[in-house]
Amino acid sequence: MAIRNRKINPEDDLGFGPQPVIKNQQLINKDGSPNVKRVGLPFFNTANNYHTLITMSWTKFWIMVVSGYASLNVIFALIYMSFGPGSLDGSSGNTAFNHFWDAFFFSAQTISTVGYGHISPRGMAANSVAALESMMGLLAFALATGLLYGRFSRPSAQIIYSKNILVAPYLENSKGIMFRLANLRRNILIDLEIEIIFSFNENVDGKVMRRFYPLEVERRKVSVLTMNWTIVHPLDENSPLVDMTKEDLEKSEAGFAILLRAFDDTFSQTVHSRTSYQYHEIVWGAKFKPIFNRDEDGRIVLDLSKISDHELVVGI
Repeated sequence: MAIRNRKINPEDDLGFGPQPVIKNQQLINKDGSPNVKRVGLPFFNTANNYHTLITMSWTKFWIMVVSGYASLNVIFALIYMSFGPGSLDGSSGNTAFNHFWDAFFFSAQTISTVGYGHISPRGMAANSVAALESMMGLLAFALATGLLYGRFSRPSAQIIYSKNILVAPYLENSKGIMFRLANLRRNILIDLEIEIIFSFNENVDGKVMRRFYPLEVERRKVSVLTMNWTIVHPLDENSPLVDMTKEDLEKSEAGFAILLRAFDDTFSQTVHSRTSYQYHEIVWGAKFKPIFNRDEDGRIVLDLSKISDHELVVGI
């Protein structure tokens, strides 16, 4: 691969080391998470439980909460049933199936400390289990409330990136590598700083290694992000990639890691966003279409659904 003016320090990587990329496995996923499979951890590993519960998707979180709640009630319902039909006063179930549902809903009332009073435990065993269940319910709901607060209050950046990175016209008789981004939220991001790290496989003395190179951009920082921001790496005489070709990128399984830092005015904290592009996501000879216009009152309207819209350019 033809890399001009290259000054690479082997230590300048993303924490992945010099291991080459194979089978088009990107180093950073689109959502910013590292594409690394971790093994060798204990089966009952509690070190990352809180982090996992805070960062997992909302869909997985609610599935876990609902399934855990239902499973716990099923377990306690079976325990009450094991004490016999007379363990629950007020149960009107004439069959084992109906008795199970009486026990299940009694468990739901007990674990939430609602206690309608229609059904009540009888005997030391049933009362002891009910007391234990009510205590577990208080702890479980306190834990769920804390997790919900943690998920809502955790500072994070919601940045939308264009699906492709373009090789587009730039200034006069030149071109550049471009992608654009915008803030999905209505909050204000200030003091934004972007970093692009280009990585590729290189054969060094017969051994394939992964190399990393930070790319210079037209504007590394902006004070406030109110609309969209198009990041440009000029392909001029100072660019190490000015002579690159599609074949070079494909052969070396090249990729671009995008690292964004900003200050969130709402949380008064620094937030981060990451994404990546692979060589097959580069569109050659194209430029982005405008994604904003003005309404009848002259106010700027930003259409984020068009963040990836682009058109081909003849002669580039």
